[in-house]
Amino acid sequence: MTVQEFFDALPSKVDPAKTAGMNNSFAFDIADVGAWTVTVADGAVSVVEGENDADCTISASEETLMKIASGEANPTTAYMTGKLKIKGDMGAALKLQKLF
Repeated sequence: MTVQEFFDALPSKVDPAKTAGMNNSFAFDIADVGAWTVTVADGAVSVVEGENDADCTISASEETLMKIASGEANPTTAYMTGKLKIKGDMGAALKLQKLF
């Protein structure tokens, strides 16, 4: 799976029961690949290509993002080891686990 395929499929893979009441936006800056903005509005997830204003920005390599998405890597460990960087609202970033 590519990063583009991951973001294309994300809205249909998220369990709306897990994201009900959640209203946050997340910008993903994936090194040498591109940027996407994921918006969650009361459980509905939408993705647009490009980095827009968001509650927080997540920066990572393609390899790191794909390992987190597939469950091969722990996002907390990736953050603590510097493979995943977060700017902005850390509380919003912690809600990301509901999406994966």
